[in-house]
Order: sequence, then structure tokens, then C-alpha cells
Amino acid sequence: MVAFSSSRYLLAFLLFNLYLKLMDADPNLTFYFKNFGKDSNFESQLALFGDAKVGRDNSSVQISGSGVSTAGRFVCKKPLNLVHEKSRKMVSFSNYFAFSMSGVNGDGLAFVMLPSQFPLSVFDGGEMGFLGEREVKFLAVEFDTFKNEKHGDLNGNHVGIDVGSPVSVKVSNVSSINLVLNGGEKLQSWIDYEANSKRFEVRLSKFGESRPLHPLLTYSIDLSKMWGDENVVVGLSSSSTNTSQKISVHSWSFKSRIMPQWMHSQPLDPQHFVGKEEEMKVRKRSDCTLRVLSALVLGTGCGALGAFLVLVLWTILGDRRPIVPEEFVVQQPKELGYKKFDVCVDKTVEDGKV
Repeated sequence: MVAFSSSRYLLAFLLFNLYLKLMDADPNLTFYFKNFGKDSNFESQLALFGDAKVGRDNSSVQISGSGVSTAGRFVCKKPLNLVHEKSRKMVSFSNYFAFSMSGVNGDGLAFVMLPSQFPLSVFDGGEMGFLGEREVKFLAVEFDTFKNEKHGDLNGNHVGIDVGSPVSVKVSNVSSINLVLNGGEKLQSWIDYEANSKRFEVRLSKFGESRPLHPLLTYSIDLSKMWGDENVVVGLSSSSTNTSQKISVHSWSFKSRIMPQWMHSQPLDPQHFVGKEEEMKVRKRSDCTLRVLSALVLGTGCGALGAFLVLVLWTILGDRRPIVPEEFVVQQPKELGYKKFDVCVDKTVEDGKV
């Protein structure tokens, strides 16, 4: 009996250890800067090149616009690999930044991914600050305020996804969402890549508004095949020719992550349901071991996998019917008309008898 009990605890421990390994995101690139003042210490992770500099307000970075024909880059110092070195799993990422552009036409701003060996301090007068005569593999999201007939630009107020060419593979008219890129107001953009579904998404809104539910642009691309084991740098780049367009970046964050291929990497926002349903209370067990293990699992941001493992732990160790943790109780919508009531099991079911 003692040996059987010990084996159950060993199995539970092995399951818990497996769970931790599966959930080990180990992001190799993460940063967040709400502003770029002296207290932010942003230069420990980010670097300025060309005409990029801290703005007069001491809280934003001005990438271009200090004069006619300027170019600048704002780049993360640490490179990113789209294939995780240890697990060989593909890497997803989320990028966010707030920016503003002055009311003149120009090449605008671009979020770029470049080979790590690219000479970041060299500017050749090309578009986006690097597309001159040099051939380079790159991925970019352009926030363009100039209609370039040579590239078949839609208009002077568009967002495009560029892959190895200034001719966009996907483009969207920003006027369709009632925004103007160079209107002088502060805007914000979310750029996300989901490695499992190979889905690349771009969102855009006025600063202070909630993240849009639907992306402005979506594109299917396998970045792990595009880059392989090659390290890349991520950054914000701009160049202006015969224009004094001022472009400022007010905040910037980036986070890479690794998720098991069978899990969705963007869980539901729990705040979406706050206040919509009545709280359902679940009777709690007093088994200390189970409660500690359950707390450890749930405390790691578990999602559906953690909920499942908690149920397994209760079944293995408790020798009783598993209880769903409070955080994962399924809420019944009010409109279905069900009445809610508490159920308390006083005795354990054994051999089909109470």
C-alpha cells in the first residue's frame, strides 16, 4: 500500500515536471519602454543610428526630421532567432509601439527585421533607410505617407507588408479606418507573429484606444523558413528625401515566446468576462499536497493545459472525483435560463456506493 501511494506521488511529480518543461517559454528577446527619458535606461537594450536621437521632450525618440534628407534607425541590440536554440521550436513574437508623424508627405516609418550582420550604422540613401543598391533579405511593415508610383503604392496613407522588396505583398488603406498617418496625432500599432499558424498580423489605432479586435493586415508566412538559424535584429527605421517629415517614437515593447505546437498562443482575456456572470463557488478540499501542486501549476500562467493537469493530479493523488479549480469553472450564460445552485459532496463514492 505504501509502495502504491509512493508511486502515485512520483507519477504526479513527473507530470508536474513535464508541464513545467512544456510551458518553458524562455523568451530570448523581451523589452518594454514606456518612454525614452534618462531614467528609462533604454540605451542598455536599444541603440540609435544615423539621425535618430532623443527628442526635445526627453521622452520620445525622433528617428528623422531634423532636416531635409535625413535617415535614422532605432534598433534592439540583442539579436533574435526565429527557431529556439534548445527546443528547435518556432518562435512567435508581439511588437507594440506608439508613434507620430508631422503633416508632410514622406517615406514614413517602418518596423524592420534585418540580418544581424547588416551594417546598422551605414546609410546608402535608400528607402526605409536601407534599400539602396545593397541587396538584403528583410521583412518590414511600412507606415507610408508617400505614393510611390514605381512600387505601385495604393496612396499616400497606407500600411504595407514588405518581404525582400519595397513592393508590398499586402497593403491596406489607412483612410478606411478613419486614420491619417501623418496627421500629427499619436498612433499605436501592434505587430504579431504566430509561429504555429504562420500568421502575421498588423493592427493600428489612435493612441489610448483598445487593441482592435480585427487586424488591419494579415499575411501567411513561415519566418522560420525565411531566416532558418540566422540571427535577425528588429528595429524601427525611417528615411526622408527632400522632405523634413518629423517622425517620433513615444514607446516601444517587444516580446518573443515559445508555445507547444498544439496550444494556441493567444489565450482569452479573462477581463472580458468580468462583471458579466455571477461567481460560482466550488467547495474546496483540504488536501495540502494537492492544493500546493494545484497552486504551483495555476500560478505559472497555465491556461487549458494547467487546468487539465490539475484534474489529473486530483484524480491520481486524491483517489476521488476531481474538482475543477475555481479559476476554470465554466460559466453558464444568463440568457439560457438555468438556475445556479451549490452542490456539496459529503462522502466519497467507493465501488459505486455512497
